[in-house]
Amino acid sequence: MSPYAPPPGGLPAQTALLTGRAVFTEAYAVIPHACMSDIVTSALPHWEGTRAWVLARPLSGFAETFAHYLMEVAAHGGSLRPEPDAAAEGVIFVTAGAIWLHLRTGEEELGPGGYAYLPAGTPWQVRNGGAGIARFHWIRKRYEAVEGIAPPAPFTTSEAAVAPVPMPGTEGRWATARFVDPADLAHDMHVNIVSFRPGGLIPFEETHVMEHGLFVLEGKAVYRLNRDWVEVEAGDFMWLRAFCPQACYAGGPGRFRYLLYKDVNRHPRLGGSGVPGR
Repeated sequence: MSPYAPPPGGLPAQTALLTGRAVFTEAYAVIPHACMSDIVTSALPHWEGTRAWVLARPLSGFAETFAHYLMEVAAHGGSLRPEPDAAAEGVIFVTAGAIWLHLRTGEEELGPGGYAYLPAGTPWQVRNGGAGIARFHWIRKRYEAVEGIAPPAPFTTSEAAVAPVPMPGTEGRWATARFVDPADLAHDMHVNIVSFRPGGLIPFEETHVMEHGLFVLEGKAVYRLNRDWVEVEAGDFMWLRAFCPQACYAGGPGRFRYLLYKDVNRHPRLGGSGVPGR
């Protein structure tokens, strides 16, 4: 079984119950995997043989800092002009098949677990050169430049190449695979993989300035979101507003893992212009 949950696609039968687990509140949202059917996909300009589940986008009362896509690319599909915004940086995380990512340094194959950081203004192209479907997460954010700090360079790696770092005092039951050094202030977003062994937990209600997007890659758990406990499992997506209280208990039977977005290393914006300090 793949350690990276796919979207189900298709369409529920007419005999299926309407009641589900989807939740949208002022502080958080849960988009269960069953909601990721064929009828909610998007087509994107300059992408061939591709459909996307757009799980988060900047929207009043919802995500403020990022957009999160789950991309599905057919054989020979892809894009020569994937990014429409020169100010946007991106992260790609591959979950199925393989993609060929072309950067200034040449073309590189990324298979399941492959990770790429794409700085703002960096030309890139992507294609599926294989015979089957390729799937990957694509997370986009407008880069916030800082005077005196050079922007990050593009890089590729993989989950297999990054050792998870246990959280203090957890004996490895809660660990994070970090693809970027947290001390590197050039980066204004992190996309990590958080994992819990059965019985692992976040033992307090975290309340902090970072906005989160979480896609459950594997397993199941009970998550505390604001005032509620909700059950989540592989393939589900969660959005957490800044300062939304959050905690987690991973009861098993297997490990629980999710792809985590957060905005980091910048002053809070003052005012509504989107320009720091204005």
